[in-house]
Amino acid sequence: IAKMFNTTTVTDFVLLEFSEAWELQILHFIIFLVLYLASLMGNLLIISAVASDHHLHRPMYFFLMNLAIQDLGQVSVIVPKSMANSLLNTRQISYSGCVAQILLFNFFISSNFFLLTLMAYDRYVAICNPLYYEMVMNKQAYIQAVACVWISGFLHAVLHTSSTFATPFCSNVVNQFFCEIPQLLKLACSDLYLIEIGAVICFTFIIVTYVQIFYAVLRIPSAQGRQKAYSTCIPHLIVISTLLFTGFFAYLRPTSNTPSDQDLVFTVVYSMVPPMLNPVIYSMRNKEIKAALSKLLGFSQNTSSSFLL
Repeated sequence: IAKMFNTTTVTDFVLLEFSEAWELQILHFIIFLVLYLASLMGNLLIISAVASDHHLHRPMYFFLMNLAIQDLGQVSVIVPKSMANSLLNTRQISYSGCVAQILLFNFFISSNFFLLTLMAYDRYVAICNPLYYEMVMNKQAYIQAVACVWISGFLHAVLHTSSTFATPFCSNVVNQFFCEIPQLLKLACSDLYLIEIGAVICFTFIIVTYVQIFYAVLRIPSAQGRQKAYSTCIPHLIVISTLLFTGFFAYLRPTSNTPSDQDLVFTVVYSMVPPMLNPVIYSMRNKEIKAALSKLLGFSQNTSSSFLL
């Protein structure tokens, strides 16, 4: 049953401020600047390393490069605006700016989620059906798969953005540091809920896939073989677990009309931490990525090994 309220013509939105004190706003600006530059540098290095080294022109690294592009887009949509608001001591974002932020953020984060699902399937084929890997993951197949990921992410973002802004708003005060769908739905003048069937299907697929992967790994006779298989799977599991659990908390928890520090912390974690940590997680135990980065940065093999470990 829809709840009736006095509707308000919204021309802009007021975002959550981290503090009323100017000094703490500058501190927020500095912290976000450091996190943003770390994400920017790490992901640009991954993109450059994969693009410049022909030894890395393989499915797993092609997926990793696209993941880095998505991570860059995700943080670039929300962080610079939040930093600018703190620096200029304002909380405003225009209606069109909010629409663009919702659309682009959901485009990148949903594409990210679909790509992580594809990467789980890639690891499943590589470990559970290695003899068929070259046939299943040929160049045409994985390029088409990534194209489908981007298209699906865009359609998903358009659907959620249009649904969110289809109803009038009864307030323009967003209890978050950027325009986020759960917070905007609280402002709607009618009850509107988006069921994340796609996310549930992807989550179930990933869980089932990794159960089979670990079962296959346990049957590998050599300890070295098991260690190599685990080293390619553990980073992916860390990334997907961080994104899923923090994202589900932000999107599926019961709504509240008052801002909470817990909401803010979880939103910062799922929106900013994975893009910053993904390059570190995926390159930390990957010798080929380390070698490509050392070549790109001009380090010798010995120097780069001690630098990147």
